[in-house]
Amino acid sequence: MAMYDLIIRGGTIVDGTGAERFTGDLAVKDGVIAAVGHVSGDATREIDASGKVVAPGFVDIHTHYDGQATWDQEMAPSSWHGVTTVVMGNCGVGFAPAKPDRHEWLISLMEGVEDIPGTALAEGMTWDWETFPEYLDALEKMPRSVDVATHVPHGAVRAYVLGDREQPGAVPTEADIKAMSDIVEEGVRAGALGFSTSRTVLHKSVDGELVPGTTATPEELVAIGHAMGRAKGAGGHAVFEMASDLQRDWNEFEWMGRLSREAGVPVTFAALESIQKDMPLKEQIATMRAENDNGAQIVAQIALRGNGIIMAWQGTVNPFAFRPSWKTIEDLPWGEQKAKLLDPAFKAQLLSESNDYSEAPMDIIGVVMVITQGWALQYEMDPDFDYEPDESASVNARANAAGVDPQEYAYDMLCADDGTGFIYLPILNYADGNLDFLHPLQHADDTVNSLSDGGAHCGTICDAASPTFMLEHWVRDRKRGDRITLENAIKRQCRDTAALYGLEDRGVIAPGFLADINVIDMERLKLGRPWLAFDLPAGGKRLLQKADGYACTIKGGVVTFEEGEWTGATPGGLIRGPQRAELAEAAE
Repeated sequence: MAMYDLIIRGGTIVDGTGAERFTGDLAVKDGVIAAVGHVSGDATREIDASGKVVAPGFVDIHTHYDGQATWDQEMAPSSWHGVTTVVMGNCGVGFAPAKPDRHEWLISLMEGVEDIPGTALAEGMTWDWETFPEYLDALEKMPRSVDVATHVPHGAVRAYVLGDREQPGAVPTEADIKAMSDIVEEGVRAGALGFSTSRTVLHKSVDGELVPGTTATPEELVAIGHAMGRAKGAGGHAVFEMASDLQRDWNEFEWMGRLSREAGVPVTFAALESIQKDMPLKEQIATMRAENDNGAQIVAQIALRGNGIIMAWQGTVNPFAFRPSWKTIEDLPWGEQKAKLLDPAFKAQLLSESNDYSEAPMDIIGVVMVITQGWALQYEMDPDFDYEPDESASVNARANAAGVDPQEYAYDMLCADDGTGFIYLPILNYADGNLDFLHPLQHADDTVNSLSDGGAHCGTICDAASPTFMLEHWVRDRKRGDRITLENAIKRQCRDTAALYGLEDRGVIAPGFLADINVIDMERLKLGRPWLAFDLPAGGKRLLQKADGYACTIKGGVVTFEEGEWTGATPGGLIRGPQRAELAEAAE
């Protein structure tokens, strides 16, 4: 009888702690790492990892699989990129608690905020829950390729308590705030890893209304924080997560610091350069650190690249969406649309028109202007596209070099490959035209790598591939500035993200930790070209992106992906509350 279930031999082990890499073996028994170093004995299966990196499975703490996790076992695209644990329910949107008459409202909220097709959510979800604990029970019924954990979302909580009174600017009573706090406390006690809210005007329902929480008072938020603290004291784990425009006069860091100190919970926020924020990222970090120096625990979630809209004719956004001619074809089936778009007469007519902004949301008109005429900020997505493009790759520069009007050049780019061309617009985190500002943050203890938005922004963003980008770009290929070490990259995407959410049983390769492992061929690692798939329920669309170089991904000792293909194995489950590792005394 085999001594172990699995042995990975001769790999370059990067253990997730930041320690220097070493060559060795790794043995797995009963879903847990049993030995690391020189492993003798045999196993049911052995994997030769010679010349490859052996690292922990990636822990992605900012995803939106809240609906998808109820019907999909593969959990793509995150699972294609070495992710073995996802935390969802971010940004205040989710589907529990949910009264029966609020299902459509919650779907419209998620569709508007996260660009997940409402038809897919309506068809895919069974809604066999009302309370948040019942939602966790529903999630627990389905095994998956990855582990899932979740926050209690503010939007659903407010809708549950306020009902029809939940309107932008609604002010809850003391009784309302107590009821909301009780729901959050109940959710964390049942196994939620935290609570989330959104306070950015970019987040709106499909009907254009600001999401619940945008105008919530510090009193409401701090009261919820206290509820989280009570639940944490009862053995739960509570992280307060937030997206915000961080306008200076809102004094967001003041109440975040107060909440963290009084409730004894970490607060984490999306730290981005944005035209919606009047507080630059450097000032956000400095203000955060001032609160932390005063006893708070605030952690900045940083993206690894420019948060980019990928524009396409069949996507959610394209630069010509406010031209009258586009309006005449936007609802046509793709075949008819494509015929029009490839017709020279239609092209000439559309390009002769001005943008009609009469239906554009005025509070984000700056974003709309960049989308529709920011040719110097938009980039051509070549087959070997570099996600840190310089000015020469812009639509404007390439059009000028070709002697073509930029808008015509952009039109032709979208028409490439039979109408499936893409334009990349890094609308956040790319104000300086490079990623230099992120380098020091990659070495800070008060930041974590995050903001992949896995499962969301289906027709506009494809950042679930962030862990792959981190390794391919930041560790191996970056040409326009300093790189980061492999050891630091793995630590930041494994142990650091896991530790913030109390998942102390994963993110490290050592005896007693979960056998969540990636075997990666760094020489072959390469992001593929994105594509639009129409494979969600009801034919819903989503941008997908695969990668070469993942020899295998292992979840709980079970091989889930080999050479990028799902094995069909579903060892993943629901995470309830903090997790602890039972560490073996020593490695072999």
